[in-house]
Amino acid sequence: MLKPHAATIAATTPPPVMEARRWLAGVSVPADRPLLNLSQAAPVAPPPPELRKALADAVEDDSSHLYGPVLGLPALRAELAARWSAQYGGHIASEDVAITSGCNQAFAAAMSTIAAPGEAVILPTPWYFNHKMWLDMQGITTIPLPCGAGMLPDLAEAEAAITPKTRAIVLVSPNNPTGAEYPPALLAGFVALARAHGLALVVDETYRDFHSRQHPVHTLFADETWRDVLVHLYSFSKVFRLTGHRVGALVASPARLAEAEKFLDTVAICPNQLGQRAALYGLQNLQGFIAEERAETLRRRAVVEAGFAALPGWHLLCCGAYFAYVRYDMQIDSPTLAQRLVAEASLLVLPGTMFAPKGEQAAKRQLRIAFANANTQELAVLFARLAAFGP
Repeated sequence: MLKPHAATIAATTPPPVMEARRWLAGVSVPADRPLLNLSQAAPVAPPPPELRKALADAVEDDSSHLYGPVLGLPALRAELAARWSAQYGGHIASEDVAITSGCNQAFAAAMSTIAAPGEAVILPTPWYFNHKMWLDMQGITTIPLPCGAGMLPDLAEAEAAITPKTRAIVLVSPNNPTGAEYPPALLAGFVALARAHGLALVVDETYRDFHSRQHPVHTLFADETWRDVLVHLYSFSKVFRLTGHRVGALVASPARLAEAEKFLDTVAICPNQLGQRAALYGLQNLQGFIAEERAETLRRRAVVEAGFAALPGWHLLCCGAYFAYVRYDMQIDSPTLAQRLVAEASLLVLPGTMFAPKGEQAAKRQLRIAFANANTQELAVLFARLAAFGP
């Protein structure tokens, strides 16, 4: 037994994607049925050639190898602020932006300024498991908010879930794991709810570049008082394929960022210098590439929607960004089914139980299918294998 062992770490679930990869151990994948990995919520393809060239050039810049500002490169902060201001129809200053070592760190930094051990944060379910894991490790109580039709949270139910210890509501849109795109009116309603109860509203838009609607997808920044309530998170990993470089962003009031700086200086000192330069190059030069990536993701989404519509016994609860969230009729619990799909159909997907409170019944008949790395031909293979699979 590990001694000493922090109770909050011990009580936190293992990383689900790593657990799923362990299912592959000892499984013999037939040569004529290669594994289709639909578990990963990020691209595995490398950055486009011009971005790789920019990275190579940055290696030759001596300053790329030094510590930088804790809150990120001033040029990248200013570029993101200008683009978000234009796209959302509001005013975001460079002082409102911090660059982080990935979006998960942006969430952790934000939470360090919002909630303390013993306090509470509302997460809609199904939830993004890393958000839940971080709250658990910090001794912060997670209040689950079950989603309803369209995998959307309900404002009245959210208000009923607020307790004297609640400090924030966290929304992910487009959502991981469900793909749900929260309508502008719903997001505005959550801002009003948070404001009325003195809470922070944390909106994680990691997958904003793949939204089916054109910008602005909401008007939260158009309200000049947004800094009183809103905390915004973003990841450069997805659309620019910079997963290994760990670059994200945290948008909040300068006062909140001053507090987050304490956390960021302690855990990282500064974000990855090469990754920041790549993100800056991408914002300034790859808008066409972003549009192409969005179009391809929407094409895959259309294939997934059509595929499930024609597949008996399977029900598409929601689809968006990289994700299809599905329910099935078979009387098999989702962890068992997910492992059988690996062994019997060479499909790696994640069970709904990885995104839900322990014991939630609905999650036992749900799966998340991530198509970030499956082209339309591979998606056709997915549906052929699901159609052939039997209990």
